[in-house]
Amino acid sequence: MALLRSLLNQIGKRAVLQACRNDCVLPVNACYQFYSTAGNLCQYENIKVEKRGEKKNVVLIQLNRPKALNALCGPLIADINTALADAEADKDVGAIVITGNEKAFAAGADIKEMQQIDTFAEVYNQNFLCHWDNITRCRKPVLAAVNGYALGGGCELAMMCDIIYAGEKAQFGQPEIALGTIPGAGGTQRLTRAIGKSKAMEMVLTGDRISAQEAEKAGLVSKVFPPDQLVDQTIKTAEKIAGFSKTIVAMCKESVNNGFDMTLTQGLHFEKRLFHATFGTHDRKEGMTAFAEKRQPVFKDS
Repeated sequence: MALLRSLLNQIGKRAVLQACRNDCVLPVNACYQFYSTAGNLCQYENIKVEKRGEKKNVVLIQLNRPKALNALCGPLIADINTALADAEADKDVGAIVITGNEKAFAAGADIKEMQQIDTFAEVYNQNFLCHWDNITRCRKPVLAAVNGYALGGGCELAMMCDIIYAGEKAQFGQPEIALGTIPGAGGTQRLTRAIGKSKAMEMVLTGDRISAQEAEKAGLVSKVFPPDQLVDQTIKTAEKIAGFSKTIVAMCKESVNNGFDMTLTQGLHFEKRLFHATFGTHDRKEGMTAFAEKRQPVFKDS
């Protein structure tokens, strides 16, 4: 199984593969079919990945370390990043959903893993946490479906996503202060931008948690659902997004995200340039023509 996993990771879905077993050579299409159906089971140890939605255009990534309350460790982050890269490369996928289970989205970083680091030089030289924010560089929209605990690194992981939906019993917090450290993956930066200085400062300095309802009121969460409806409702939104032009969706996401790093004048200028750029696309023409003809548009992502 380890050898199979290694091969699957190396060849990729588009590689030409001939698998030999004794004197038998499996045809390429058989290998591809096996990879498509069994590849994820062999590839990931800390997450579950599946395509969801009526058109199978939404990738659902479920954190799968239930005994550790989905504590974030290096191998788990590596699995997430691999799944994100696969989803980015899949032309049929228009959106991604990340979730945990009803008890925990992710209860924080793996403390046992961090305890193995003893010195500043060690943590600095290995650039600890450098790969944790790959989600923010994903061009396709990423939605977080948060049930249960989203604490420390779990809260930071959710904030790296583009949209956060929460179950009614979800809890958000940055408790690093009680561990003698500070948030290291966005807890002092993204949280402040999401809910403002005073509330973020209170959460970071006290380690106190806020409920899903408080998070929605503060602007951290977009919508709150019953726990058993959360994932389906999140996928429903992801499906809607995936039904639009992937090119235009990527432009929208880029414009909104860049606004956080620009002045208002710079942001408006950037937005206007992207707006002008849409006039060179097929999908802008198709969208407006379909509206005038009172029919559904057929986007080509170009």
